[in-house]
Amino acid sequence: MTRTTPRRSQTALAASQSLLRIRRRLTFWYAGTFFLILALLGIGMFATITNRFDRDLDTSLRDAANRLASAASSGNGVTTLSIPDRTLYIADGAGRTVDGQPVAGWIRELASHAAESGRANATHLDRNDVQLRGYATRFTLPAGDTRVAIAVADEIELEDRYASLIAEFGAAAVVAVVLVAAGGWMVARQSLVPIERSIAHMQRFMADAAHELRTPLTVVRSRAEVALQRERGNAEYVSALRGIERETERISRIVEDLLMLARADTGERPIARDRVFLDDVTLDAAEAARVMADRRSVRLEVDSFEEGAVIGDAALLRQLVMILLDNAIKFTDANGSVRIGVLAAGGGPRLVVADTGKGIPADQLPHVFERFYRGDPSRARTTEGATGPSGVSEGAGLGLSIAQWIVEEHGASMRVESRPGQGTRVTVQFPPALTDDALSSG
Repeated sequence: MTRTTPRRSQTALAASQSLLRIRRRLTFWYAGTFFLILALLGIGMFATITNRFDRDLDTSLRDAANRLASAASSGNGVTTLSIPDRTLYIADGAGRTVDGQPVAGWIRELASHAAESGRANATHLDRNDVQLRGYATRFTLPAGDTRVAIAVADEIELEDRYASLIAEFGAAAVVAVVLVAAGGWMVARQSLVPIERSIAHMQRFMADAAHELRTPLTVVRSRAEVALQRERGNAEYVSALRGIERETERISRIVEDLLMLARADTGERPIARDRVFLDDVTLDAAEAARVMADRRSVRLEVDSFEEGAVIGDAALLRQLVMILLDNAIKFTDANGSVRIGVLAAGGGPRLVVADTGKGIPADQLPHVFERFYRGDPSRARTTEGATGPSGVSEGAGLGLSIAQWIVEEHGASMRVESRPGQGTRVTVQFPPALTDDALSSG
């Protein structure tokens, strides 16, 4: 069962804090990446809008200058021409306005360039930080004189037109980053749930494994220390060595079970896929378990045996039967009985192991397949010479975990039915092996 120690609590707290830091980093990366994407999108959008500003304004100024030149060339009254939000000038090739109106130096330069090249445009920032843009085009009067038509406007007009769009985009970007940060936190939390469970499972597994190994190691050390305290006879040394041998065997079993479960978790245990007759495997395991049953004065009864073929690993199937028999015998009192049988039902072979033992309380049934779980200590059955001074059962609570893994690897299902004082019945339902074509390598 789970044991809580200060060191384990500190380890769990450290792991929780580490996962919290990872969750924060993931959230930061989610939000940061999204913000970067929005920033690049915003920059691209701003560049596009700015370019559109310039094109629209240049087109508007060119149209205004052409209208002014057309009016002047046709002899119409230029002074009556008015274009909203545009300042219009007519200048000579030197940049002087024909009506003597004073103009800024940059407009004179613009007119001079247009007189030379035919058309020109320019941008100017005045003393009030207002961005001005001008366009000039050359034209010829009916009398043959060269003139330049100039149209000037400031860029505030078009910027105001798109200012609300930019503001709305910025507000939407801020809201989007906040939502992504919140969503990223939830996604990071959900994505780390399996890792948290795995870490918690690993911590519990390691703590329980250390606890299970500590007991027999303590017994071995104690026996060795007692034997070395003073001179003893050969019989006493032999007794001490036998006790040490029993504990080392128990340690070996625990280590082998842990190794099998570790390989099972990582998928490193290869599973054979052969056509196997479950009744033959079960009979062989029952004969081997009969010795354990006789030692505990428990009757092992062979019930109905029908031929049942399954696809699987014969060695693992035998181990499954041995685990179920071992548990049934272990928790059955002397003069009790254990029955085992194989039924060839229509849905596939069914292995049944039933005992007349103490049974399992209903609240403990959901936990019987958990690693190192042994339920109520009152159910533990000790064996002469198989336990240390603490009287702990020789089992480590790993057998049913291994059995469950074997069952799952063979596509089967296992059901445990039990009532306190009335025994336990375990049923393993295998899928049918219809033909030899079902063979496959795993």
